[in-house]
Amino acid sequence: MTKADLVENLYEKLGISKKECAELVDKFFELIKESLRNNEKVMISGFGTFIPREKKERKGRNPKTGETITIAPRRVLTFRLSQVFKKRLNGSS
Repeated sequence: MTKADLVENLYEKLGISKKECAELVDKFFELIKESLRNNEKVMISGFGTFIPREKKERKGRNPKTGETITIAPRRVLTFRLSQVFKKRLNGSS
């Protein structure tokens, strides 16, 4: 599903203009991105939780050359599926 598909689905279900639907979808994603940039957890009830994490600097190895390298610290995003959604996904209600 793409962002355009989300806009189309909202348009069909809410009956408001496609432009307004596109603005709603854009604003929704902007709110999520801003929260994650601020290192906040984003929980969507019945769907899951996005959790930003900091990874420390670590040693790694170039598999092609075998050379040892240092991997810089970075921020990553993890996602945990909610139990409700997990049950629905696996066929039990």
